[in-house]
Amino acid sequence: MTADAVGGVWQYAADLAGALVGSGHDVLLATLGPAPSADQIECLRETDVRIIDTGLALDWLAQDSRPVRESAERIAALAADERADIVHCNSPALLGAAGFSKPTLAVAHGCLATWWQAARDEPLAPEYHWHRHLVGRGLQAADVAAAPSHSYALLLRQIYGLKNTPQVVHNGRSPAGLVARSERLAHHVLTAGRLWDDVKGAAIMDKVAGLIDVPFYAAGAARGPHGEEFTPSHLQLLGQLAGEELAAELASRPVYVSAAAFEPFGLSVLEAAQAGCPLVLSDIATFRELWEGAAIFVDPCDPGQFAEAVTLLLADEDARAKLGQLAQQRAGRFTVERMVRETEAIYVKLGGLRQAA
Repeated sequence: MTADAVGGVWQYAADLAGALVGSGHDVLLATLGPAPSADQIECLRETDVRIIDTGLALDWLAQDSRPVRESAERIAALAADERADIVHCNSPALLGAAGFSKPTLAVAHGCLATWWQAARDEPLAPEYHWHRHLVGRGLQAADVAAAPSHSYALLLRQIYGLKNTPQVVHNGRSPAGLVARSERLAHHVLTAGRLWDDVKGAAIMDKVAGLIDVPFYAAGAARGPHGEEFTPSHLQLLGQLAGEELAAELASRPVYVSAAAFEPFGLSVLEAAQAGCPLVLSDIATFRELWEGAAIFVDPCDPGQFAEAVTLLLADEDARAKLGQLAQQRAGRFTVERMVRETEAIYVKLGGLRQAA
């Protein structure tokens, strides 16, 4: 299984790999791009997942196709050397950049072309056409292509002209169990994620923070891998929090806000919902698919609507508690156990592996 440590793919891959090993499978997790942090490695410490930090180029951080082709060839060789039954690629571009002799699953968690469509009001720049070509070719070449939501699967089919819509396996997370939930609802607002990433809506949330009279905290990296930097005027930055630290923040059940304009799934929203936080989300297709009836939706470009929704919730504790309960109930659909079961079914289909009990 391939992974990177830059975004949510790491958490998905770590949860899935750990649970698969617990079910009796042997998983080798090959990371590309920047090395995983000590905190990221720690979450797999008590599992038997084998990890190789390859140091190979990560496709969406590469400047052209050459290093990606080298990465793909090296991963294909590693799979052959390890006698892998299945190659689970969380970077479809790899499957478009080299031939693989093993059955392949490509899971698209995001890509430059779909991100660009949400972030820029213009066609994809020519210097990135190579990336779109490799991702499209990889999705077509995979024995099975998958996505974490129906909304994103349909977008992939549209952007890449796929003959078939990728199979959907919703992401899952195990609720944090070591942090006691506060009996009193916090009187502040929280968001979490890649603050440097334009499509995550940090600039909008910064404006929201200036319109409300309670603290609005933001957890996550404010500096990106290409030097992108987010400097807020009103949001109060918490920095990149470890899993237990974020769980402690969520346990007080603040109003959780995401103003993302693009989100293939949204693991941070799921974590907030699992903690019982009331959700105020941007009105985009993915969030409607996953959280309809369990969140308040507002125009992702309108900080005034976010501020109004947040203010109304903070003034009505009963409504806030009820919305948090609805979110927590909905989050029960998105478990690691279900994600593993559905992924194992794909493995069985690909390679005739026995599905663990």
